[in-house]
Amino acid sequence: MPMRFTKIIILIFCLFFCANIFAQDSAKQNMASQSLFDSSNMNNTKIKAAAKDSFTMKPKFDPHKATIRSAIIPGWGQAYNHEYWKIPIVYAAIVIPAITYVYNNTWYHRLNYAFNVTINYDTANYKNIYPQLQPFFLANDANDLQNYRNEFLKNRDYSLFYFFIAWGLNVVDATVFAHLKLFDVSDDISLNVHPDYDPQTKAGNLGLVFSIKKPQHKIIDLSR
Repeated sequence: MPMRFTKIIILIFCLFFCANIFAQDSAKQNMASQSLFDSSNMNNTKIKAAAKDSFTMKPKFDPHKATIRSAIIPGWGQAYNHEYWKIPIVYAAIVIPAITYVYNNTWYHRLNYAFNVTINYDTANYKNIYPQLQPFFLANDANDLQNYRNEFLKNRDYSLFYFFIAWGLNVVDATVFAHLKLFDVSDDISLNVHPDYDPQTKAGNLGLVFSIKKPQHKIIDLSR
């Protein structure tokens, strides 16, 4: 049991650590791009002063905020990214392991109590055994009770493991997609065909030119 929970804690810590590093790296890139934008307008003092007074340049999606919100409430980061269709998926992935955990935990305690009463042949507490498990006591079948108890214990641990995995993936998803929304991810790739004719050789030429635009940060005007 301690080793299983230790592995779960280490895995969740790694997921949150990676998501936080990814968000911080994106925030640094945003600050760098914003500083370049400001420096390009330093030569025109009138435009720079008007820009400061009229609006503030700020990224619409902040990966760090998406990470924190998803870590606090599942689905909050997806709502922040305007990806509302993901919220039911997030809650389904989290609620199902939670329900199975409660179910397996309930039966584990029932079987564990029945096992202890049976192995000690405690007739005074016989009526406190769950009704479906009382035949095991009458048959003095402690081995089957122990096997069932261990099986439900294992399933309970797996349910807890999947619960934290789903929560961690919810955080990673919000962080990654908030980071991607800062860029123009549309494939703006153009193919230009330039036919040409050489009068000296009296031959035609055909050239292909690929044009790929540099991704640009999406900026909003907060003064509107």
